[in-house]
Amino acid sequence: MTKDAAGDQRWLAVDRIEGNIAILEDDGGKSYERAVSSLPASARHEGAVIRVLFRAATPRWDTAQPDASEEARRLADATARLGKLKKTDRGGDLSL
Repeated sequence: MTKDAAGDQRWLAVDRIEGNIAILEDDGGKSYERAVSSLPASARHEGAVIRVLFRAATPRWDTAQPDASEEARRLADATARLGKLKKTDRGGDLSL
C-alpha cells in the first residue's frame, strides 16, 4: 500500500470469523488472528477491509481503520469475476 518513516500501511481483509476470533489475511496471503471485539465496530464481519500500519513487519493494531471504499471495490471485483465464471459454466455434473 504505502511506505513512510513510520512504517507501511497494508490492507487486511476479514477472511472468516470463528467464534470470537477474526482471521484476517493480507494481500500476500499471510493470516493474522484477532479478537473480533478488538476490530473497529464497522469491520466486524467477513469481507471487511481495514488499513493497518506495519512497523518492522509487525502490525500496529491500534492504527486499524475500516476502509469501506476498498471493501466495495474488492466486492465488485469478486462479483464480476464470479459473473464471468458463471457464463462459462455448462452446468451438470463434473466428470473426472
